[in-house]
Amino acid sequence: MSKVLVVEDSVTQREMITDLLKGSGLEVTVASDGVEALEQIEDLRPDLVVLDIVMPRMNGYEVCRQIKSNPKTQNIPVVMCSSKGEEFDRYWGMKQGADAYIAKPFQPTELVGTVKQLLRG
Repeated sequence: MSKVLVVEDSVTQREMITDLLKGSGLEVTVASDGVEALEQIEDLRPDLVVLDIVMPRMNGYEVCRQIKSNPKTQNIPVVMCSSKGEEFDRYWGMKQGADAYIAKPFQPTELVGTVKQLLRG
């Protein structure tokens, strides 16, 4: 079973994304900010990370850069999931190394489909 780390500071969003992914047969762990996310990635080595951008302590762009610049974690796919839906935000997210970018509010099928596709990758 694939392990997904959901990094989201909003409890409501975090629970919704967790339920969606668990419902599609994935094992899910959560982190509420970027610093906690990096610690979890180090410990758990998830198969994929769903990453919010606007968070306390460390934003998603910075977390993504750190994941992708570390040889041990650089191959973990990152799905940025943010309310920052402008074309520039998407471009900047991909520039930081994100494998996919989903703007909130999103369709549940879009998120699950993207995650599953990257896990098959």
